[in-house]
Amino acid sequence: MNHIPRTEDLAASTANAPTFSQTEFRQALGQFATGVTVVTARSDSGALVGLTVNSFNAVSLDPPLVLWSLGLRSASMAVLRNCTHYAINVLGAEHQALATQFATKDIDRFAGVAWHEGDYALPLIDGAVATFTCFNRSRYAEGDHVIFVGEVERCTHRDSAVPLVYHASQFFSSGLR
Repeated sequence: MNHIPRTEDLAASTANAPTFSQTEFRQALGQFATGVTVVTARSDSGALVGLTVNSFNAVSLDPPLVLWSLGLRSASMAVLRNCTHYAINVLGAEHQALATQFATKDIDRFAGVAWHEGDYALPLIDGAVATFTCFNRSRYAEGDHVIFVGEVERCTHRDSAVPLVYHASQFFSSGLR
């Protein structure tokens, strides 16, 4: 039988200091191709919030859980930390400009964006490859980010869609289908 270490067993050990710079770490992480998503929510006052995220991942099928992370200094942190629900919109090949728009600071990120209102008045991007409406189940501060775990209440998808992929600081989409 495999032994899974308990949290208290792990707490006694510490990692060695890194042997690389933050730039080297970022470059190495960039070699892992990821999908591209836009996380959307509404503030308590009803203002739209959205940002590009490529740290999206599945956690569990039962219950249906996903995770993503956000930098502690993000302007959207207060809204996303406190909201009850958010949506994760998986972008398609045709959404490269949207990915860039939702990653740009100090602009109206929803300007010119085709979207519709989903459950909890969440903005859902029209034509997304998939959408996940999530209950904001838990948040964990780790390093310079917060890891959000969402319990998926509703999801939709388009089978024939080509996803947008991010690798080595560039977007890709061709050749995947």
